[in-house]
Amino acid sequence: MKDERFLRSADLTKKAARLIPAGCHTYSKGADQFPQLAPGFIQSGSGAWVKDVDHNTFLDWGMGLRSVSLGYDYSRVTRKVMEHVCRGSNFTRPSPIEVEVAELLTDIIPSADMVKFAKNGSDVTTAAIRLSRAYTGRKRIAYCKEHPFFSFDDWFIGTTPCDNGIPDQLSELSVPFHYNDIASLERIFQQYPDDIAAVIMEPVTGERPAANFLQRVRQLTQKHGAVLVFDEMITGFRFGLPGAQTAFGVEPDLSTFGKAIGNGFSCAVLAGKREIMELGGLDHPHTRTFLLSATNAAETHSLAAVQETVLEFREKDIIGHIERTGKKLMDGWRQVTALHGIGRYLQIGGYPNSPVIVCKDEQESPSLAFRTIFLQEMIRESVLMPYVSISYSHGGSEVAKTLGALDQTCKAYKKALEQGAQSVLVGPAVKPVFRKFN
Repeated sequence: MKDERFLRSADLTKKAARLIPAGCHTYSKGADQFPQLAPGFIQSGSGAWVKDVDHNTFLDWGMGLRSVSLGYDYSRVTRKVMEHVCRGSNFTRPSPIEVEVAELLTDIIPSADMVKFAKNGSDVTTAAIRLSRAYTGRKRIAYCKEHPFFSFDDWFIGTTPCDNGIPDQLSELSVPFHYNDIASLERIFQQYPDDIAAVIMEPVTGERPAANFLQRVRQLTQKHGAVLVFDEMITGFRFGLPGAQTAFGVEPDLSTFGKAIGNGFSCAVLAGKREIMELGGLDHPHTRTFLLSATNAAETHSLAAVQETVLEFREKDIIGHIERTGKKLMDGWRQVTALHGIGRYLQIGGYPNSPVIVCKDEQESPSLAFRTIFLQEMIRESVLMPYVSISYSHGGSEVAKTLGALDQTCKAYKKALEQGAQSVLVGPAVKPVFRKFN
């Protein structure tokens, strides 16, 4: 079906599929993750609003895969970035801003004595794994099965259905445990005594941690001499300052940050205790660990974005604003879906600072077809909502716009529940990112 709203996007999508594997550089931006009737390419953004290549305007809740925490083209960040771009963005020796941002982050992150910069989250989570293996002399990694993504590197991707090209010998070194199931982690330590280098997990997602679960994980890693790694790509600068480790009062050995920390500019951070981090340095007598070494890891303009974003978070009640906005959205959502009698099928849960949408079919089972219907109908109402990543630029008017769109979407959703998904769905349903075949 051809939609006159997206003609330029359709042309670009065809070209991209011919020139770029998967048509984009991040799988979660791919055409298989959105309905057929959707903007294919975004060309600009301001605040919480974006414009596609066909000049359609949308309220955006995805915010650059959760990376834009303040808003698109946020003046304080943009101004400082441009200052550094005009000075030159990469040099033959380090720039002073590398030290300034490192000092700022070690001051804010209580578990960090040292930090190392990179350009994306996968690099720093993998660096945490390498560092943990070097520090402990062990090879196996315990990772939380329920948390959807840690890295595009072999140690994690080998555990997913997309394991083509990865030797089994590598995948077997990554062992899953279950969130809120401390016994599953205890069994791993029993099964592999003195061979677990690290436990890596997001401290929290949509599911709340059970009483003392995170504390028990911390105790187990200390008892067995394993490194505890908190992946705070999503929870960082959202569940607290700096993240969930502060909100829940559990201090890891290493932690990783990215996304929100640079308001859309590319920077990721590995942070941790000196005795572990210094193995990647030059001032120790131990065997050298090649930690991270990337040409563009400390680009000055990206670090300027981090500096201004973090300072903005520290100086203003941005996390409080995000939580209040999330609460308004969640309360209104439940009222709207209840009015249409579909509250059990189109749910919103999780925390106000990181709500989770669940789309269910007539059997009350999570459904990709019904998720596609939700996305499709919200896009008809000019709301782009693949998930909920609230920024400082989202406020009352954005919530009101979203609830109005939801009201219209509920009508189509209810029809699909009564008459079947195909009565409403245009084109194929979205697909899981991690699947064996296309």
